[in-house]
Amino acid sequence: MELIKPDVNINFVGQRFKAFILSGLLILATVVSLLLHGGPNLGIDFAGGILVQVRFSESTDAGAIKKALEPIGMGQSLVQSFGGEGQKEFLIRDENQGLKLQGLSDRVRKTLAATYGQDKVEVRRVEMVGPKVGADLREKALLAIFYAILLIVVYISGRFEHKWGLAAIMAAVLVGATLLVEALITAAGDQEGGGIVWLIITSLVVTVGLCWLLKLRYALGAIVALIHDVVITVGVFSLLDKEFTLATVAALLTIIGYSLNDTIIVYDRIRENLKRAGRQEDLGRTINSSVNQTLSRTILTSGTTLVVLLSLYILGGGVIQDFALALLIGVVVGTYSSVFVASPILLLLPEGTTVLTRRRSRAAAPARPAAPAPAPEPAVPVSPAKQASARKRKGKKKSSRKRRKR
Repeated sequence: MELIKPDVNINFVGQRFKAFILSGLLILATVVSLLLHGGPNLGIDFAGGILVQVRFSESTDAGAIKKALEPIGMGQSLVQSFGGEGQKEFLIRDENQGLKLQGLSDRVRKTLAATYGQDKVEVRRVEMVGPKVGADLREKALLAIFYAILLIVVYISGRFEHKWGLAAIMAAVLVGATLLVEALITAAGDQEGGGIVWLIITSLVVTVGLCWLLKLRYALGAIVALIHDVVITVGVFSLLDKEFTLATVAALLTIIGYSLNDTIIVYDRIRENLKRAGRQEDLGRTINSSVNQTLSRTILTSGTTLVVLLSLYILGGGVIQDFALALLIGVVVGTYSSVFVASPILLLLPEGTTVLTRRRSRAAAPARPAAPAPAPEPAVPVSPAKQASARKRKGKKKSSRKRRKR
């Protein structure tokens, strides 16, 4: 089944600069949103505290719920509408660690029933996460995303470049840089978890720099596309003021895998076309034709995935809604990045040998001596008998010419 004709020739490479500007604006919007919100809106899994899910038989609002909870010390809780049933179901989150979980469900139900009525309130769940557990979960979630991206880069380096030696060098340098940053964080006595963010930023910068220096074009395109997808998904969640939970982290890891799969399909076709054409065809033209050849597959795969995710988002209920939303954003952004980010980045890195091999070739090789001119061939001696026969033939020829003239 093909939605796109095989001979289609859309100039994706020609639109790469517009795509880079669009991606830059989206990333800038993400940074601004995170700064204005003071970072991502961490859920109960990471921030710690108490989470209560309550359902009312009639519509109400967050202000009324806060006022009703004041007698049990939860008047400053964060109350958010939950699910798609109007203003009937709410999440109540309180970071007050002094509240006791034992009997909290009954206390909340009785307090709200005093305002709304005995049979009009239902407490559906109560969860509590301590601050230390939340910090550990946050750190492990960041490290999971971080190591997933880095291991993917090492794999791409060997898989497409056939340069496992350079991939091993990059992995060794990354391990060294990571250990150095961890030692500095430990020496600084970071207890707030901010050090893990600096560790991730430093390692990603080192990775991109190594891919550039070692001329690992496919690895560079893959890692930039993956970072692009994760950052923009986080930015949309920040703009919508959605909570970051363990389900959101699972969605981000799924997005990384999905985006990488799409990128590998395009990269495989680019590599096949380059092998057929050799160095005769322009790289930009090869990339453009490869993207067009895989366009039908990309649209079919992404389209069917989006139909499933849209069904989950609409019909899955409030518990799975944020997970489905993250995947919806990630699939759209990942498909876009495979076409407009990962592939055109191959043009930014010039072809040729790596920095290491170039430095080796700079060592001047000893000059080869000029080849001597070929000596003239010695004359072959002629016997006197042959000379006499040659004279007779010449004489006969002259006499025959004279007779013809007469």
